[in-house]
Amino acid sequence: MPAAGQELIWYPLYVFLLVFALYNFRTRGLWWSATLIMTVIISDLIGNSLIKSLIFRYRPCQDPDIMDRVRLLVNYCPPHSGFPASPACNHFAAAWFIFITLNQTGSWRWFLFFWAIIISYGQIYAGVHYPLDVAGGVILGTAIGLGMSKFFKLQFGTLSLK
Repeated sequence: MPAAGQELIWYPLYVFLLVFALYNFRTRGLWWSATLIMTVIISDLIGNSLIKSLIFRYRPCQDPDIMDRVRLLVNYCPPHSGFPASPACNHFAAAWFIFITLNQTGSWRWFLFFWAIIISYGQIYAGVHYPLDVAGGVILGTAIGLGMSKFFKLQFGTLSLK
């Protein structure tokens, strides 16, 4: 579970999707790739720079009341606030954007939500986020992903392999 949150595990999936879009959709694929990257950047900036600076919430591994009872499965406990969970926010924003904008490419897209859930749950399992931190990240990421997919569809439409 904690390994699911490691970049070396999930980078290949997103690199594959970027190459897939560029290869199959050419110029529109380039715009799709740029918008996907911007979706993740926006979700990270809003979650990390804006909300975490406004709402400080201890992580389970930092909370003085319970930190001695938390089973930490990773070698670090980030020092900043835990709300919202950035991995949940970023992966759900990407999952919703991809799901909606590539809706003509097959049912494989449902895997993206499974992927985002595993990564999000891994943060709870590892002891670095509370369930409500992850829920907040899922809600924020969903809103950003839906908004960015609507923006992309207004500008470029839906990408289709047909």
